[in-house]
Amino acid sequence: MFHPVRALLFLVMFKVKTLSEYPYLYETHCHSSESSACARNTAVEMAMAHKRAGYAGMVLTNHNWGGHTSIDRDLGWRDFITQFFEPYYLAKEWGDANDFLVMPGYEAGYNGTEFLIYGVEIDWILDHPELRDATVSEQFDIIHSGGGIVVHAHPFREAFYIEEIRLYPKLVDGVEALNASNAPEINEKALKYARELGMFITGGSDTHMTALLGAGVAFDTKLTGINDLVGRLQNAEPHDYVVTDGRDYFDAYGGKL
Repeated sequence: MFHPVRALLFLVMFKVKTLSEYPYLYETHCHSSESSACARNTAVEMAMAHKRAGYAGMVLTNHNWGGHTSIDRDLGWRDFITQFFEPYYLAKEWGDANDFLVMPGYEAGYNGTEFLIYGVEIDWILDHPELRDATVSEQFDIIHSGGGIVVHAHPFREAFYIEEIRLYPKLVDGVEALNASNAPEINEKALKYARELGMFITGGSDTHMTALLGAGVAFDTKLTGINDLVGRLQNAEPHDYVVTDGRDYFDAYGGKL
């Protein structure tokens, strides 16, 4: 059960583990209360917490229109997207002033199956309302047309909102093999799946509040933005970056370090 006093103590004491060769750790799966109905803290609060814990940056990946969003689904497309990304701009403003990189993304939902979307510009999203009713296959093509990538989020998660596990090996670019909110055995399945496919992996805390979990993707040099992240993921050699669940470390293709 969530305990606010313990969460606050954890936040004060918590510092992320990093490897000396890969000192720049980035959160790749993070929610905020303005756009994700299941989140407890605002985007600025999330940015502040990650910075304080030692992260170099984060991708804000709130639930989109197909997931547990807190934005009114009856809004027109442009109004929905504008409101959806407002917390990103607020967090980015804070980050720009405090040497903390905040990057835009989102988590797309399809009846419980979820995907992390990275690398498409917000202005581009505003001009592509067809995303709202896209199938998983159509999403893959549309996101690619905008220069982005699709990562299967926690593909083997078992939860009340997931009716069945659906895998789309030909419709994703990578696999979120380490999700710190999952049980270790669930992540082991995702690691095995990614290795079999030969796909790059990512890791994230999937955090919804400022009691952080320490997961993420770490590099030997700082990222410059979301397109830099996408490029490094897509073109990675095994040791170009490392992925952690806050405990163990793996190379870009799931080899344990």
